[in-house]
Amino acid sequence: MTAERAPLGGRHSALCAEEAEEIVKELRAALAKAGIKLPSLRIDPASLAREAPCPRVELGGCSVDVAAKLAAALR
Repeated sequence: MTAERAPLGGRHSALCAEEAEEIVKELRAALAKAGIKLPSLRIDPASLAREAPCPRVELGGCSVDVAAKLAAALR
C-alpha cells in the first residue's frame, strides 16, 4: 500500500474507481511475478453502480494448479 492511499480499516472503502483499478493492476503484477494469473481478476461492476460507489475486487475462479501456486506464494 502506498502512503497516499486512505486506510481501509473499520469502514467502507472510500476508494474511487480509478484508484481501485490501480490496485487491481498492482495485484495482477505481483501475482504475475509469482507466476500466477487470475483471468477473472477485476473490479466488481455492481459495486460501482451504487449511488456512493464502494469498489470491490473480484478474484474469480481458477484451476487447482493456480490455487496451489497461490497457496505456495502466500506461504
